[in-house]
Formats: sequence, structure tokens, C-alpha cells
Amino acid sequence: MARYFDVHPDNPQKRSIGQVVDLVRGGGLIAYPTDSCYALGCQLGNADGMARIKTIRHLDDRHHFTLVCRDFQQLGQFVYLDNAVFRAIKAATPGSYTFILPATKEVPRKLQHAKKKTVGVRIPEHTVTQAIVEELGEPIVSSTLLLPDDEEPMTVGWEIKERLDHVVDAVIDSGDCGTEPTTVIDFSDGTAELVREGAGDPSRFIG
Repeated sequence: MARYFDVHPDNPQKRSIGQVVDLVRGGGLIAYPTDSCYALGCQLGNADGMARIKTIRHLDDRHHFTLVCRDFQQLGQFVYLDNAVFRAIKAATPGSYTFILPATKEVPRKLQHAKKKTVGVRIPEHTVTQAIVEELGEPIVSSTLLLPDDEEPMTVGWEIKERLDHVVDAVIDSGDCGTEPTTVIDFSDGTAELVREGAGDPSRFIG
């Protein structure tokens, strides 16, 4: 049975955030809110957690997981950026964007796209997400909480608790969160390619 954390959206309780992070460090899988709907998340290097995400969402090995980062400095440890891409992404973060970029050696091979050696990264504009990542001290390996038979991602904490009670270890509820997935921009070859249009305005990258 999943633990249920009712967390204040603007002033997250330190005790609750600490308990969530302890679960993540202990190999747990969490469902947590972001500025772009809910996500499933686990610790970097947690192969079992990634396998559980794939099972819940019916994903194959081509799926791009996302590293949800605290800030731009942390993001820069895990992906390569040239100056032009750096400026473009920096101007749009934090926000509802996921960027696909070449992975550094800090990214476990299982997280990288098998052929392209890329990984998705993002910096969300959500107080609770930021609190979790800051306390954890490293990115959360994440995937949008979109179930196989659903047309839209999940956005309501108590509904997630009801539906995923026996397949996740914790659900974090902080009230309203984003209702659209992120806009995904592929910068892996140095130019912007729109992969998915979502909550973020793609026009700032795609002319």
C-alpha cells in the first residue's frame, strides 16, 4: 500500500519531504506533482524502479526517461550543451519543457537512448518538486504518469492513490498541478526539433 503525503504547495513540510526522499533513497517509486501533470520517479541508478515505471506505463526500451533537475548547474553535469543551446535552454528554465540532449558519462547506460546515447532533462517550476530534488541532492529519474488506457496524464493525487496503491510506494499530493505534459524539444544534433507539443510554448525554439 502506498504512503500518502499531503504537502503544502507553497511551503512544503520539511518532515514530509525528508520522508519522501528517504523512500526514494531506499529504492522506492513515487508519484509526484510537477508543473506539467504528475510523474513517476525513482533514484538515479535504480534499475528496479525504472523497470517498474516501464511495467506501469507499458513502455519499451526506446522510451526516453527524463532527469528532473534542481537547477541549471545540476543539469549541466548530465548533458552536453554548446553555447547556443545553453542560452536557448537557460532562457526557458525553469518551465514546462523537456530537452533531449547528448548524455555525459554521469548518466547510467540504461537511462540513455540505446542508439543515440541521449537523455531527457528538465527543470520544473514547481515548489514541491524542487524541494524533493533539492533534498535528494541529485536528479529524479522520471516519466509522465500516463497510464496505457488513458488519453490524458493523471493530475489528481487521491485518484492516483486509488489506482496505483499497490504498484507505487508513495503518492505526494500538493493540490493543483499542471494538466498538460511538457513540450519536448530534441537538441541532440544542435538544432531544435519539436518532438511533442505540450504545456510549454514551442515557438521560442521552433521558428
